[in-house]
Formats: sequence, C-alpha cells, structure tokens
Amino acid sequence: MTDITAAVSHTTDGVVLTIEVYAGAKRASFPSGYNEWRKAVGCSVQAPAKEGKANRDVVAIIADTLDIPRRNVRILSGETSSIKRILIEGVDPAELIRLLTAALDPS
Repeated sequence: MTDITAAVSHTTDGVVLTIEVYAGAKRASFPSGYNEWRKAVGCSVQAPAKEGKANRDVVAIIADTLDIPRRNVRILSGETSSIKRILIEGVDPAELIRLLTAALDPS
C-alpha cells in the first residue's frame, strides 16, 4: 500500500497537498503515482505548461476527482514549477489520504 501521508498536511485553512505535475501528457490523470523522494502525488494534465493553462487544468482535475467546487482548490506555491503545494478547502485530511491511496492502489 502506498503511503502518501508525507504529501498531505493540515492547516487552519484546509488540507495542503504536494503534487508533481506532468504537463502535456497524453491523458489527464489524478492521482497518477507517488514520488516518494519528492513526497508528491502525481498529477498529469494534457495542457502545456504555458500561460497558466496547466495550472488551470490541475485545479480542475483535483476538484473534479474530489467532487468539490473548483473555488475550493488553490495553488499555494509552485505556479511555475512542476512541484506544487495545493490548498484544498472543505476536505478531511484522513478522507483525502484514503481516497488517493485507494486510487493509487486499486484492489
């Protein structure tokens, strides 16, 4: 079982998730693996990393996957980097870990 707890932290504003973005992918996917070294959950988007297109797709795919409004997902840091810290409001940290782990380790 993949342990992603190092990629998740809880703040007073919500849950912060560290992700590693793969822009320009053939298909969008979240979660798309876990990088233990970077302690980041993978997120593949089809949009190129130009003019904020990939960042918009990152917010959309995370919100859609978690079935929450897009306004509840915000990039805290890493807007120009492949490693991003994402603030997710209105989600329980333990539930987020359970959902992502289940998606990464389907049985």
